Amino acid sequence: LRQVSDLTDFSRGHWLRELLCRGEEPRHVQSSPDGQHLLLLQKSRLPTLPRVVAFQRHSIAGADLERSWQPPQPALVGLLFLQSPVVLGSWVLALVWEHGRTEVWHFVVAVGWQLLQTLELCQGARARVVSVCSRGASLVWCEERPPLGAHSDMSKCAFRFCVCARALEVGEQGVRLGTVSIVLHNSPEYQVLASPQHVFLVPASAGFATTSKFLLIWHPEKAELTITAPSAGFIHSKVLRSSSESDFRKLLLGSVGLLSCFAPLDIHTSTVSSSGGLLVVSTKGSVSIVEPDGTQRHIFDLEGSPLAQGGPVQLKTFGSILACVLAGVLYLVDQNSGRLVEKEVLSMKEVHFLDSQGEEDSIQLLSQTGIYSFSFSRPEDSSRPEPCLVEMVFEEACRYYQRRSLSSSKLTVEKLKKGGTFQAPVVLAAILQHSLHQKQKPARGPQDTYAKLLSTMSLELQSYMSLELLKACVVCAPESEVESYCKELVEQEVSRILQSDMDKDNLAYLNSVFASFPKAAWKATRSCLQLQQNGDGLLVARATPEVWKKVLCQPQLEEVGQNGMAPLFELICASFLRFKPKWLPSFVELTQQYVSSSWSYSSKEGPEGRVPLYKRALGVLARKNKHSEADDEMELELLLCSKRPKAVLQALHLLIRLKQWQRVVEVAEKFSKLSPLLNKEIFITLLAEVAQHRELDPYLDRLWPLCPAELSASDILTTVLQHLPHSQEDPVPFSSEGNQLTVGLLKPLLQRVVQRPSVQDEMYSDALQSTTFPPPTPPREH
Repeated sequence: LRQVSDLTDFSRGHWLRELLCRGEEPRHVQSSPDGQHLLLLQKSRLPTLPRVVAFQRHSIAGADLERSWQPPQPALVGLLFLQSPVVLGSWVLALVWEHGRTEVWHFVVAVGWQLLQTLELCQGARARVVSVCSRGASLVWCEERPPLGAHSDMSKCAFRFCVCARALEVGEQGVRLGTVSIVLHNSPEYQVLASPQHVFLVPASAGFATTSKFLLIWHPEKAELTITAPSAGFIHSKVLRSSSESDFRKLLLGSVGLLSCFAPLDIHTSTVSSSGGLLVVSTKGSVSIVEPDGTQRHIFDLEGSPLAQGGPVQLKTFGSILACVLAGVLYLVDQNSGRLVEKEVLSMKEVHFLDSQGEEDSIQLLSQTGIYSFSFSRPEDSSRPEPCLVEMVFEEACRYYQRRSLSSSKLTVEKLKKGGTFQAPVVLAAILQHSLHQKQKPARGPQDTYAKLLSTMSLELQSYMSLELLKACVVCAPESEVESYCKELVEQEVSRILQSDMDKDNLAYLNSVFASFPKAAWKATRSCLQLQQNGDGLLVARATPEVWKKVLCQPQLEEVGQNGMAPLFELICASFLRFKPKWLPSFVELTQQYVSSSWSYSSKEGPEGRVPLYKRALGVLARKNKHSEADDEMELELLLCSKRPKAVLQALHLLIRLKQWQRVVEVAEKFSKLSPLLNKEIFITLLAEVAQHRELDPYLDRLWPLCPAELSASDILTTVLQHLPHSQEDPVPFSSEGNQLTVGLLKPLLQRVVQRPSVQDEMYSDALQSTTFPPPTPPREH
């Protein structure tokens, strides 16, 4: 730390030092935009009164600014610096009081502080301002509007607050307030925090179960309100076209059920960062940022026990560096990577951040003894490696080497960097550092020993840089272009994962991609597998064997069962069912063809050794919420495309249950040719149906030729007698029902079987028709 001022260069510097040393803990310290003025807003602590005092730097002469008040007089709720359009770079100070009175002050050299005008911010005389902020030349505040009844129960009037906005114009003729704009009415109490483009509405208390679970973000340029919950991200957004749409309860009408599932907000301290996001510190010491689009990102975890209620935590951003003071310790954290840049134990009991004028690499702190400057090195320094990416390289290398290590000792990033045994991550980190910095500033090239590897990796590095650029475009793109960017991004991500190891982490990531971007993931899958129809209308795939292995990879059951994670084959089948259901049987058939050419039948090493592919596809079909006739047809197609005997018989029974007799016969004729055993099972199944009803009578002339050669007339009659329907009455020779099987219907089949030569006759006929009889004596072995 370097002291830059002992406070003697301020007017009434001795008094400023005395106020800081009294231990009264100023509630708020703020410097003017030009850094020449310092304002202290003190708490109320007897016997002193609450007050605001301004101190001028370099002992500028002129009238001082000091205001105090005594309860129950209205308190001061806001100190706001507003830009003045009269003179470039000039500003005015607005003091906003609890009852809405606003004093606009201006400092003139050699004259001092002058009161320009006093205005009434609120329209109602009974309104009470609870929070105020400034955005550009406008004031945004939250005011309480008490109920009209003097004895009204305040607990029943919880939604008695209103968020308003009003322009404050400073001109040569004086100060003028614009018309009041209602942002939100009938709402709970909110603390308003403004960034240059947005206004964050943070719940002021956790008294209401539902309203304390989310934040609101107001976009003035779009007249839009966004609902976001840190535990879930973006929830809902609504454009406020009229005052009726600004009603808080109507805004939440469609999201109450969803919001009730979330945990309450855990906010200890919140402030706006220089990038426009909302910095939030939880009571557990976790620091995160809520972006204007509603997404939340974790940055850093402060050390130590949970933060005490009311304990001071100072936060301020300087470019990409987040500075935080907690319990006398200064933390400097890179917001982009979450890496701790510096940690310094301060000797001061109480410090406040001040704006550093013209110094980007230093932080100014106000303490009881003066103003101190703390310099730090930015992570963009070319002498240091790229923190986030290099750490990812070493962490991935740790996991890679740990899986292949025979040692039981834990491998850490520190050991990997210092050991010198594994050179691959060190070389890769050096190449990445060179490639990522060469666009920003001239950097030294990698060592000559790395040059060959660098040329080999050049295409991969270009792909990585284009992917990072695409991610940045997705973040910054308008809503109309996000879909096209997401499609390209998902395609690159799916392609990248299919070229890497399909471990549990990558599979979980793919599940989230397919769930979040189903259409883009479907198109990416088609592209990676090169799926298309040929001239005959058949589905073909030109994927490489490596990609097929990733598709067929089936993790262990204990890995899949956690968090509902589905294997890649099931993800692709679900996409087929959603976007192209007619292609699913053909895809399963293509996959089986690859399996049969790569692994032996029922090999335990291949995917078919565990669960057949058609059963995995049927499992996806069974998970659909609603079952329809199209699903029955899909089930049939999946069973038949497998060509497995059990699956064919299952499909045959399904067709019989659906009473589609024409298709029953067609399936029997087609699949009886696959094997004699399957032919016998099919024929016996259909013969049993013939014995029970007369639905198949029109197709008997097509069924009898399917009779296997090994079935005799007695076998056929035995099967028929076993499946004849049982009647409650005594059998009679001539039934009037007309649904019984007659000998006349079986006669063509029995004649066919009797007239057909038996297997033994064929064996003997071959011997009798031989040209030489008896057969020659076989040669003897001596």
